[in-house]
Amino acid sequence: MEVPAGSVLLVILAATLSVAVAYDPLDPNGNITIKWDVMSWTPDGYVAMVTINNYQMYRHIMVPGWTVGWTWAKREVIWSMVGAQATEQGDCSRFKGNIPHCCKKTPAVVDLLPGVPYNQQIANCCRGGVVPAYGQDPAAAVAAFQVSVGQAGTTNRTVKLPKNFTLLGPGPGYTCGPAKVVPSTVFLTPDRRRKTQALMTWNVTCTYSQHLASKYPSCCVSFSSFYNETIIPCAKCACGCDGHKPCVRSERDTKRLAVAGKHNEHAHGRTHAGGAAAALLQCTTHMCPVRVHWHVKLNYKEYWRAKITLTNFNYRMNYTGWTLVAQHPNLDNITEVFSFDYKPVVSYGSINDTAMFYGLKYFNDQLMEAGPHGNVQSEVLMRKDARTFTFKQGWAFPRKVYFNGDECAMPPPDSYPFLPNAAPASLVSFAAVVVAALMFILAWA
Repeated sequence: MEVPAGSVLLVILAATLSVAVAYDPLDPNGNITIKWDVMSWTPDGYVAMVTINNYQMYRHIMVPGWTVGWTWAKREVIWSMVGAQATEQGDCSRFKGNIPHCCKKTPAVVDLLPGVPYNQQIANCCRGGVVPAYGQDPAAAVAAFQVSVGQAGTTNRTVKLPKNFTLLGPGPGYTCGPAKVVPSTVFLTPDRRRKTQALMTWNVTCTYSQHLASKYPSCCVSFSSFYNETIIPCAKCACGCDGHKPCVRSERDTKRLAVAGKHNEHAHGRTHAGGAAAALLQCTTHMCPVRVHWHVKLNYKEYWRAKITLTNFNYRMNYTGWTLVAQHPNLDNITEVFSFDYKPVVSYGSINDTAMFYGLKYFNDQLMEAGPHGNVQSEVLMRKDARTFTFKQGWAFPRKVYFNGDECAMPPPDSYPFLPNAAPASLVSFAAVVVAALMFILAWA
Protein backbone atom coordinates (compact mmCIF):
# COMPACT_ATOMS: atom_id res chain seq x y z
CA MET A 1 0.00 0.00 0.00
CA GLU A 2 1.49 3.34 -1.01
CA VAL A 3 1.46 6.04 1.67
CA PRO A 4 0.68 9.58 0.41
CA ALA A 5 3.69 11.90 0.47
CA GLY A 6 1.67 14.49 2.39
CA SER A 7 1.02 12.03 5.24
CA VAL A 8 4.71 11.20 5.50
CA LEU A 9 5.53 14.91 5.65
CA LEU A 10 3.00 15.46 8.45
CA VAL A 11 4.42 12.56 10.47
CA ILE A 12 7.98 13.88 10.09
CA LEU A 13 6.86 17.41 11.01
CA ALA A 14 4.99 16.17 14.10
CA ALA A 15 8.00 14.14 15.24
CA THR A 16 10.28 17.11 14.75
CA LEU A 17 8.01 19.45 16.72
CA SER A 18 7.60 16.95 19.55
CA VAL A 19 11.36 16.83 19.99
CA ALA A 20 12.08 20.51 19.45
CA VAL A 21 9.21 21.85 21.59
CA ALA A 22 11.22 21.42 24.82
CA TYR A 23 14.53 22.65 23.38
CA ASP A 24 15.86 25.97 24.65
CA PRO A 25 18.70 27.28 22.45
CA LEU A 26 19.99 29.51 25.28
CA ASP A 27 20.05 26.58 27.74
CA PRO A 28 20.42 23.47 25.57
CA ASN A 29 21.39 21.17 28.45
CA GLY A 30 18.87 22.51 30.95
CA ASN A 31 16.73 19.88 32.66
CA ILE A 32 15.49 18.65 36.02
CA THR A 33 16.81 15.24 37.00
CA ILE A 34 15.00 13.11 39.59
CA LYS A 35 17.38 10.52 41.09
CA TRP A 36 16.34 7.54 43.22
CA ASP A 37 19.04 5.94 45.37
CA VAL A 38 18.05 2.72 47.13
CA MET A 39 19.96 2.99 50.41
CA SER A 40 18.80 -0.15 52.28
CA TRP A 41 16.47 -3.11 52.01
CA THR A 42 13.51 -3.69 54.37
CA PRO A 43 11.47 -6.87 54.99
CA ASP A 44 9.09 -6.00 52.12
CA GLY A 45 10.85 -3.29 50.14
CA TYR A 46 13.46 -0.59 50.45
CA VAL A 47 14.35 2.87 51.76
CA ALA A 48 15.35 5.36 49.05
CA MET A 49 16.72 8.87 48.94
CA VAL A 50 15.05 10.85 46.17
CA THR A 51 16.92 13.93 44.91
CA ILE A 52 15.55 16.59 42.55
CA ASN A 53 18.38 18.46 40.80
CA ASN A 54 17.55 21.63 38.87
CA TYR A 55 20.16 21.86 36.10
CA GLN A 56 18.36 24.72 34.33
CA MET A 57 20.54 27.81 34.10
CA TYR A 58 17.86 30.46 34.65
CA ARG A 59 14.51 28.72 35.27
CA HIS A 60 13.71 28.05 38.91
CA ILE A 61 10.77 26.33 40.57
CA MET A 62 8.82 29.04 42.39
CA VAL A 63 5.80 28.95 44.71
CA PRO A 64 3.71 26.91 45.17
CA GLY A 65 6.64 24.58 44.52
CA TRP A 66 7.25 21.22 42.90
CA THR A 67 4.94 18.22 42.84
CA VAL A 68 6.39 14.87 41.76
CA GLY A 69 4.11 12.04 40.68
CA TRP A 70 4.49 8.54 39.26
CA THR A 71 2.71 5.22 38.73
CA TRP A 72 3.84 2.17 40.71
CA ALA A 73 4.78 -0.87 38.63
CA LYS A 74 3.21 -3.37 41.10
CA ARG A 75 1.19 -2.90 44.31
CA GLU A 76 3.77 -0.79 46.13
CA VAL A 77 2.85 1.44 49.05
CA ILE A 78 4.65 4.24 50.86
CA TRP A 79 5.13 3.26 54.50
CA SER A 80 6.67 6.57 55.55
CA MET A 81 8.39 9.72 54.28
CA VAL A 82 10.88 12.23 55.66
CA GLY A 83 11.18 15.72 54.15
CA ALA A 84 8.05 15.44 51.98
CA GLN A 85 4.52 14.06 52.03
CA ALA A 86 1.98 12.52 49.70
CA THR A 87 -1.00 14.74 48.99
CA GLU A 88 -3.47 11.83 49.40
CA GLN A 89 -3.38 8.65 51.46
CA GLY A 90 -5.60 6.63 49.15
CA ASP A 91 -7.45 3.41 50.01
CA CYS A 92 -5.47 1.55 52.70
CA SER A 93 -8.41 -0.58 53.89
CA ARG A 94 -6.57 -3.85 53.17
CA PHE A 95 -4.06 -3.05 55.92
CA LYS A 96 -4.69 -3.74 59.62
CA GLY A 97 -2.75 -2.17 62.45
CA ASN A 98 0.19 -0.40 60.80
CA ILE A 99 -1.34 1.87 58.10
CA PRO A 100 0.89 3.11 55.25
CA HIS A 101 1.46 6.81 54.58
CA CYS A 102 0.08 6.39 51.03
CA CYS A 103 -1.59 3.49 49.20
CA LYS A 104 -2.38 5.23 45.89
CA LYS A 105 -1.28 3.62 42.66
CA THR A 106 -0.39 7.12 41.40
CA PRO A 107 0.95 9.08 44.38
CA ALA A 108 1.72 12.81 44.20
CA VAL A 109 4.44 14.09 46.55
CA VAL A 110 5.10 17.67 47.68
CA ASP A 111 7.82 19.33 49.74
CA LEU A 112 7.25 20.29 53.38
CA LEU A 113 7.08 23.92 54.46
CA PRO A 114 9.91 25.56 56.39
CA GLY A 115 9.72 25.20 60.17
CA VAL A 116 8.53 21.59 60.40
CA PRO A 117 9.85 19.56 63.39
CA TYR A 118 13.48 18.49 63.11
CA ASN A 119 12.64 14.77 63.03
CA GLN A 120 10.63 15.33 59.83
CA GLN A 121 13.50 17.07 58.03
CA ILE A 122 16.30 15.88 55.81
CA ALA A 123 19.07 17.77 54.01
CA ASN A 124 17.76 19.98 51.15
CA CYS A 125 14.12 19.57 52.14
CA CYS A 126 11.41 21.74 53.55
CA ARG A 127 11.55 24.89 51.42
CA GLY A 128 7.95 24.79 50.27
CA GLY A 129 9.03 23.24 46.98
CA VAL A 130 11.05 26.28 45.84
CA VAL A 131 14.25 25.36 43.97
CA PRO A 132 16.58 28.08 42.59
CA ALA A 133 18.02 27.96 39.08
CA TYR A 134 21.41 26.29 38.77
CA GLY A 135 22.99 29.37 37.22
CA GLN A 136 21.70 31.53 40.06
CA ASP A 137 22.60 29.37 43.08
CA PRO A 138 24.16 25.97 42.21
CA ALA A 139 24.48 24.84 45.84
CA ALA A 140 20.76 25.38 46.54
CA ALA A 141 19.44 24.08 43.18
CA VAL A 142 18.47 20.75 44.74
CA ALA A 143 15.62 19.27 46.77
CA ALA A 144 15.43 15.88 48.49
CA PHE A 145 13.25 13.55 50.52
CA GLN A 146 13.43 10.02 51.92
CA VAL A 147 10.80 7.39 51.20
CA SER A 148 10.22 3.90 52.65
CA VAL A 149 8.53 1.71 50.02
CA GLY A 150 6.73 -1.55 50.82
CA GLN A 151 5.50 -4.50 48.75
CA ALA A 152 8.22 -3.63 46.28
CA GLY A 153 10.73 -6.47 46.12
CA THR A 154 13.95 -6.70 48.11
CA THR A 155 16.67 -7.19 45.48
CA ASN A 156 17.89 -5.39 42.37
CA ARG A 157 16.15 -8.05 40.29
CA THR A 158 12.76 -7.96 41.99
CA VAL A 159 12.39 -4.17 42.32
CA LYS A 160 10.42 -2.69 39.43
CA LEU A 161 10.97 0.93 38.43
CA PRO A 162 8.03 3.34 38.75
CA LYS A 163 6.53 4.60 35.48
CA ASN A 164 4.85 7.72 34.05
CA PHE A 165 6.72 10.31 36.10
CA THR A 166 5.26 13.82 36.20
CA LEU A 167 6.66 17.07 37.51
CA LEU A 168 4.64 20.18 38.20
CA GLY A 169 6.72 23.17 39.13
CA PRO A 170 4.51 25.09 39.88
CA GLY A 171 2.32 24.51 36.82
CA PRO A 172 2.35 22.41 33.64
CA GLY A 173 5.12 22.49 31.06
CA TYR A 174 7.44 19.69 32.19
CA THR A 175 7.64 16.38 30.35
CA CYS A 176 9.46 13.49 32.05
CA GLY A 177 11.12 10.58 30.31
CA PRO A 178 11.16 6.97 31.54
CA ALA A 179 13.18 5.91 34.59
CA LYS A 180 16.55 4.43 33.63
CA VAL A 181 18.90 2.39 35.80
CA VAL A 182 22.32 4.10 36.05
CA PRO A 183 25.55 3.29 37.91
CA SER A 184 24.94 3.39 41.66
CA THR A 185 25.67 6.72 43.34
CA VAL A 186 28.78 6.88 45.54
CA PHE A 187 28.49 8.83 48.80
CA LEU A 188 31.03 10.10 51.30
CA THR A 189 30.43 9.44 54.99
CA PRO A 190 29.93 12.55 57.19
CA ASP A 191 33.63 12.51 58.18
CA ARG A 192 34.50 12.29 54.44
CA ARG A 193 36.93 9.46 55.10
CA ARG A 194 34.95 6.55 53.66
CA LYS A 195 32.90 5.97 50.53
CA THR A 196 29.59 4.15 50.50
CA GLN A 197 27.47 3.15 47.53
CA ALA A 198 23.74 3.04 46.84
CA LEU A 199 22.34 -0.46 46.35
CA MET A 200 20.54 0.66 43.19
CA THR A 201 20.07 3.97 41.36
CA TRP A 202 17.76 5.17 38.63
CA ASN A 203 17.30 8.58 37.00
CA VAL A 204 14.36 10.40 35.44
CA THR A 205 14.98 13.45 33.22
CA CYS A 206 12.32 16.16 32.87
CA THR A 207 12.45 19.03 30.36
CA TYR A 208 10.39 22.20 30.15
CA SER A 209 8.38 23.55 27.21
CA GLN A 210 6.87 27.03 27.34
CA HIS A 211 4.41 25.98 24.61
CA LEU A 212 3.08 23.18 26.82
CA ALA A 213 2.89 25.45 29.86
CA SER A 214 0.68 28.10 28.23
CA LYS A 215 -0.54 29.11 24.80
CA TYR A 216 0.30 32.74 25.65
CA PRO A 217 3.58 34.35 26.80
CA SER A 218 3.82 35.33 30.46
CA CYS A 219 5.76 38.57 29.91
CA CYS A 220 6.35 41.27 27.33
CA VAL A 221 9.01 43.86 26.42
CA SER A 222 8.76 47.59 25.73
CA PHE A 223 11.42 50.03 24.42
CA SER A 224 12.43 53.68 24.82
CA SER A 225 15.57 55.78 24.30
CA PHE A 226 17.16 59.14 25.13
CA TYR A 227 17.28 60.12 21.45
CA ASN A 228 13.57 59.74 20.70
CA GLU A 229 10.48 60.71 22.69
CA THR A 230 8.56 57.74 21.29
CA ILE A 231 7.93 54.88 23.71
CA ILE A 232 7.38 51.52 22.02
CA PRO A 233 4.85 49.69 24.23
CA CYS A 234 4.26 45.99 24.57
CA ALA A 235 2.23 44.63 21.68
CA LYS A 236 -1.52 44.72 22.17
CA CYS A 237 -2.80 41.48 23.73
CA ALA A 238 0.79 40.23 23.92
CA CYS A 239 -0.26 37.78 26.64
CA GLY A 240 -3.74 37.15 25.31
CA CYS A 241 -7.02 39.07 25.49
CA ASP A 242 -9.57 36.27 25.62
CA GLY A 243 -12.08 38.35 27.60
CA HIS A 244 -12.17 35.91 30.51
CA LYS A 245 -9.24 37.26 32.54
CA PRO A 246 -10.31 39.36 35.54
CA CYS A 247 -8.40 42.62 35.81
CA VAL A 248 -8.11 45.60 38.16
CA ARG A 249 -8.57 49.00 36.54
CA SER A 250 -7.27 51.23 39.35
CA GLU A 251 -5.55 51.20 42.72
CA ARG A 252 -8.90 51.75 44.42
CA ASP A 253 -10.17 48.46 43.03
CA THR A 254 -7.65 46.61 45.19
CA LYS A 255 -9.75 47.46 48.26
CA ARG A 256 -12.30 44.89 47.21
CA LEU A 257 -9.58 42.25 47.43
CA ALA A 258 -8.83 43.17 51.02
CA VAL A 259 -12.53 43.20 51.90
CA ALA A 260 -12.93 39.73 50.41
CA GLY A 261 -9.90 38.53 52.37
CA LYS A 262 -8.06 37.50 49.23
CA HIS A 263 -5.16 39.93 49.25
CA ASN A 264 -3.20 38.27 52.04
CA GLU A 265 -4.29 34.80 51.00
CA HIS A 266 -2.61 35.18 47.62
CA ALA A 267 0.29 37.39 48.66
CA HIS A 268 2.77 34.60 48.06
CA GLY A 269 1.07 32.95 45.13
CA ARG A 270 -0.62 30.19 47.20
CA THR A 271 -4.19 29.33 47.94
CA HIS A 272 -5.22 27.59 51.16
CA ALA A 273 -5.39 24.34 49.22
CA GLY A 274 -1.71 24.68 48.35
CA GLY A 275 -2.25 25.29 44.64
CA ALA A 276 -1.23 28.21 42.46
CA ALA A 277 -3.39 31.29 42.81
CA ALA A 278 -5.24 32.45 39.72
CA ALA A 279 -3.71 35.64 38.35
CA LEU A 280 -5.49 38.91 39.00
CA LEU A 281 -3.93 41.41 36.60
CA GLN A 282 -3.95 45.16 36.34
CA CYS A 283 -5.90 46.04 33.22
CA THR A 284 -3.47 46.87 30.40
CA THR A 285 -3.50 46.71 26.63
CA HIS A 286 -0.99 43.84 26.75
CA MET A 287 -2.56 41.89 29.68
CA CYS A 288 0.80 40.46 30.77
CA PRO A 289 1.69 39.64 34.39
CA VAL A 290 5.20 41.07 33.90
CA ARG A 291 6.62 43.79 31.65
CA VAL A 292 10.32 44.28 30.95
CA HIS A 293 11.22 47.80 29.83
CA TRP A 294 14.59 48.42 28.14
CA HIS A 295 15.60 52.10 28.00
CA VAL A 296 18.72 53.30 26.15
CA LYS A 297 19.69 55.95 28.67
CA LEU A 298 23.08 57.55 27.97
CA ASN A 299 25.83 57.69 25.38
CA TYR A 300 29.46 58.26 26.38
CA LYS A 301 32.59 58.34 24.27
CA GLU A 302 33.62 54.77 25.07
CA TYR A 303 30.57 53.46 26.91
CA TRP A 304 26.78 53.41 26.72
CA ARG A 305 24.18 52.83 29.37
CA ALA A 306 20.83 51.03 29.45
CA LYS A 307 18.18 50.97 32.17
CA ILE A 308 16.13 47.82 32.80
CA THR A 309 12.82 47.96 34.69
CA LEU A 310 10.68 44.96 35.65
CA THR A 311 7.05 45.70 36.51
CA ASN A 312 4.65 43.21 38.09
CA PHE A 313 1.00 43.61 37.04
CA ASN A 314 -0.24 40.60 39.05
CA TYR A 315 -2.00 41.45 42.31
CA ARG A 316 -1.74 37.86 43.54
CA MET A 317 1.88 36.99 42.95
CA ASN A 318 5.28 37.86 44.38
CA TYR A 319 8.13 36.67 42.15
CA THR A 320 10.76 35.58 44.66
CA GLY A 321 14.19 34.74 43.28
CA TRP A 322 13.27 36.03 39.81
CA THR A 323 15.66 35.83 36.86
CA LEU A 324 15.95 37.95 33.72
CA VAL A 325 17.88 36.83 30.63
CA ALA A 326 18.67 39.17 27.74
CA GLN A 327 20.40 38.48 24.44
CA HIS A 328 22.34 41.36 22.87
CA PRO A 329 25.68 41.43 20.98
CA ASN A 330 27.24 43.99 23.38
CA LEU A 331 26.49 42.06 26.58
CA ASP A 332 29.95 40.51 26.35
CA ASN A 333 31.33 43.97 27.23
CA ILE A 334 29.41 44.63 30.45
CA THR A 335 31.47 46.91 32.68
CA GLU A 336 29.11 47.37 35.61
CA VAL A 337 25.61 46.36 36.74
CA PHE A 338 24.39 48.73 39.44
CA SER A 339 21.63 47.05 41.46
CA PHE A 340 21.22 43.54 40.04
CA ASP A 341 23.52 40.53 40.14
CA TYR A 342 24.82 39.37 36.78
CA LYS A 343 26.26 36.25 35.16
CA PRO A 344 27.08 35.58 31.49
CA VAL A 345 25.22 32.74 29.77
CA VAL A 346 27.49 31.08 27.20
CA SER A 347 25.34 28.82 25.02
CA TYR A 348 27.21 28.54 21.74
CA GLY A 349 30.83 27.67 22.51
CA SER A 350 32.74 30.94 22.85
CA ILE A 351 29.88 33.27 21.88
CA ASN A 352 28.94 35.41 24.89
CA ASP A 353 25.99 37.56 23.85
CA THR A 354 23.59 36.56 26.64
CA ALA A 355 23.41 37.74 30.24
CA MET A 356 21.38 36.59 33.24
CA PHE A 357 20.34 39.24 35.76
CA TYR A 358 18.78 38.56 39.15
CA GLY A 359 18.08 40.53 42.33
CA LEU A 360 20.59 41.18 45.08
CA LYS A 361 19.75 38.93 48.03
CA TYR A 362 17.55 40.60 50.68
CA PHE A 363 17.47 43.80 48.60
CA ASN A 364 15.56 43.35 45.33
CA ASP A 365 15.38 39.58 44.83
CA GLN A 366 11.60 39.74 45.29
CA LEU A 367 9.45 41.40 42.65
CA MET A 368 6.44 42.46 44.70
CA GLU A 369 2.86 42.10 43.56
CA ALA A 370 1.21 44.83 41.48
CA GLY A 371 1.05 48.25 43.06
CA PRO A 372 3.41 51.07 44.07
CA HIS A 373 6.22 48.67 45.01
CA GLY A 374 5.69 46.21 42.18
CA ASN A 375 8.84 47.01 40.25
CA VAL A 376 12.62 46.59 40.39
CA GLN A 377 15.18 48.33 38.22
CA SER A 378 18.86 48.56 37.47
CA GLU A 379 21.26 50.10 34.98
CA VAL A 380 23.89 48.37 32.86
CA LEU A 381 27.07 50.06 31.68
CA MET A 382 28.67 48.54 28.56
CA ARG A 383 31.90 49.30 26.74
CA LYS A 384 31.38 50.09 23.06
CA ASP A 385 32.64 47.64 20.48
CA ALA A 386 34.05 49.90 17.75
CA ARG A 387 33.41 47.28 15.07
CA THR A 388 29.69 46.84 15.65
CA PHE A 389 28.36 49.57 17.94
CA THR A 390 25.64 51.82 16.53
CA PHE A 391 22.32 53.31 17.58
CA LYS A 392 20.93 52.79 14.06
CA GLN A 393 18.38 50.16 13.09
CA GLY A 394 17.50 49.37 16.70
CA TRP A 395 20.90 47.78 17.39
CA ALA A 396 20.88 48.99 21.02
CA PHE A 397 17.81 46.89 21.94
CA PRO A 398 17.83 43.23 22.96
CA ARG A 399 17.07 40.44 20.51
CA LYS A 400 15.44 38.13 23.05
CA VAL A 401 14.31 38.53 26.66
CA TYR A 402 13.35 35.81 29.14
CA PHE A 403 11.70 36.28 32.54
CA ASN A 404 11.85 33.33 34.95
CA GLY A 405 12.83 31.14 32.03
CA ASP A 406 9.91 32.04 29.75
CA GLU A 407 10.55 33.97 26.53
CA CYS A 408 8.81 37.35 26.53
CA ALA A 409 6.77 38.79 23.66
CA MET A 410 8.87 41.39 21.85
CA PRO A 411 7.56 44.53 20.07
CA PRO A 412 6.80 44.13 16.36
CA PRO A 413 9.88 44.09 14.09
CA ASP A 414 11.29 47.50 13.13
CA SER A 415 9.18 49.29 15.75
CA TYR A 416 12.19 50.46 17.78
CA PRO A 417 12.71 54.21 18.39
CA PHE A 418 14.41 55.77 15.35
CA LEU A 419 17.32 58.19 15.52
CA PRO A 420 16.23 61.84 15.05
CA ASN A 421 17.88 62.08 11.63
CA ALA A 422 16.44 58.77 10.49
CA ALA A 423 12.98 58.02 9.19
CA PRO A 424 11.06 54.80 8.69
CA ALA A 425 11.76 53.12 5.38
CA SER A 426 8.17 53.60 4.23
CA LEU A 427 8.42 57.38 4.65
CA VAL A 428 11.77 57.48 2.89
CA SER A 429 10.35 55.52 -0.03
CA PHE A 430 7.32 57.80 -0.25
CA ALA A 431 9.54 60.91 -0.19
CA ALA A 432 11.70 59.46 -2.96
CA VAL A 433 8.64 58.89 -5.14
CA VAL A 434 7.42 62.47 -4.54
CA VAL A 435 10.85 63.95 -5.42
CA ALA A 436 11.08 61.85 -8.60
CA ALA A 437 7.59 62.94 -9.65
CA LEU A 438 8.43 66.63 -9.12
CA MET A 439 11.66 66.30 -11.11
CA PHE A 440 9.72 64.62 -13.92
CA ILE A 441 7.14 67.44 -13.98
CA LEU A 442 9.83 70.17 -13.92
CA ALA A 443 11.72 68.44 -16.75
CA TRP A 444 8.64 68.62 -19.02
CA ALA A 445 7.47 72.04 -17.91
